[in-house]
Amino acid sequence: MILSLLMISAFSSAFAQQNMVILHDDQPSGKISKHIYGHFAEHLGRCIYDGFYVGDSSSIPNTAGVRNDIVAALKNLNIPNLRWPGGCFADRYHWKDGVGPKSERPSIVNTMWGGVTEDNSFGTHDFLNMCNLLGTEPYLAGNTGSGTVQELADWVQYVNFEGKSPMSDLRVKNGQSKPWNVKFWGVGNEAWGCGGNMTPEYYVGEYRRYSTFMEGKDLFKIASGANVDDYHWTETLMKGIPLRMMDGIALHHYSFPSWDKKGPSTGFSEQQYFETMKTALRMDELIVKHTAIMDKYDPKKKVALVVDEWGGWWNVEEGTNPGFLYQQNTMRDAMIAGATLNIFNNHSDRVRIANLAQCVNVLQAVILTSKEKMLLSPTYHVMEMYKVHQDATLLPVEVKSDDYVFGQEKLPSVSVSASKDGKGLTHISLVNINRNKAEEIEIVLSGKAYKLVKGRILASAKVDDHNTFENPDFIKPAVFKGATLKDGKLKVKLPPFSLAVLELN
Repeated sequence: MILSLLMISAFSSAFAQQNMVILHDDQPSGKISKHIYGHFAEHLGRCIYDGFYVGDSSSIPNTAGVRNDIVAALKNLNIPNLRWPGGCFADRYHWKDGVGPKSERPSIVNTMWGGVTEDNSFGTHDFLNMCNLLGTEPYLAGNTGSGTVQELADWVQYVNFEGKSPMSDLRVKNGQSKPWNVKFWGVGNEAWGCGGNMTPEYYVGEYRRYSTFMEGKDLFKIASGANVDDYHWTETLMKGIPLRMMDGIALHHYSFPSWDKKGPSTGFSEQQYFETMKTALRMDELIVKHTAIMDKYDPKKKVALVVDEWGGWWNVEEGTNPGFLYQQNTMRDAMIAGATLNIFNNHSDRVRIANLAQCVNVLQAVILTSKEKMLLSPTYHVMEMYKVHQDATLLPVEVKSDDYVFGQEKLPSVSVSASKDGKGLTHISLVNINRNKAEEIEIVLSGKAYKLVKGRILASAKVDDHNTFENPDFIKPAVFKGATLKDGKLKVKLPPFSLAVLELN
């Protein structure tokens, strides 16, 4: 470490620059779980209905009612898992309403999101069969708020039990002979808020009770975790729940200028941009502090930190239902995604699952739809560029960054993570959040000698640039020509608010 710091100091002086990265190619540091790149589909606004699901009678090409173009786009991301049915909706959802003949399913009112009538035409079979289409693992969020222990235990048995039982018999009757073998299960959602306004002490008892009766092989049970910096919540759960009963603890953190004044998705000020990036970069602090608490009780890191809701949150688009959370997606969202994924990669010893909120037409969506039209957002392109890190080996980096200064405050401009894939290729993802200035970065390659570098960049002229249904490819990745490799050093020049993923060989 001392030598590395001396290297940074020496190179900084020699090249009169602030941005310096040392890549420790010779010090591999565990696997970056592909599940960090998970997604989230809630019964909220136009995420499920008029998003994923258009019904099998729609003129839009579909398979069992699920849009074929969305399936193809998400398969291209290699999405590893998809969380459903919420979110806050999960603790209002009763799964038996969504199985059996669609004509016989009862309707309910989605009191959480917009007060719209939910006809339950998209239920357990529809979701799990859609996951099969996507080639992804389902992550089911159980109802511990308005549901019962028996209800959740029955759901586990319904989807997972292969032998003869009341629930597996019902599954066969409803057309599914083989179980889906769902691994990931959330034991409630945001129990501190919309999931029941529980205290952590009370939730510990509820978790232990529900978890006991969620019986099955190889279940990965995820406790409802903290809201942002509620470290007491994490401490209470780690202290009160035996490690043998829990595989993960959730964490939720969104990025915005402030909760009460989120501001518009486009046409935002530099102050709003700066404040948003400040909250996004705070993810690193949150992970470090929650991890320190978890390490006290779980030094072997058995329990994963599961950041199953993250992303940017703005005011809804004018003329849309406030409860639908439909917002445009710009280069600002791309900066949130790139910087956050770098943070997750660098903390992949503890962060092993994460879910961007949300997948289609809600919050920081990777896909937006309008009738038969579909577009891929800047965030989609970040996730696609970063998929090279999925299940790759983390390579540690030391970063000395220049500052992005606004008023009396400053943030590090440059964010970096790196990995080596199964073919031996090294990938480096770099983000420059600085709205006003290109950043020149020197990367010292301390291990392997590389001969070739290539890469792609995501950039645009304005920070609120975005794709539209009229111009869906306005922002997309391009070949990156701003990297040069010479004498064991890599020099990179990143434009303002841009990101690049490099491949070294």
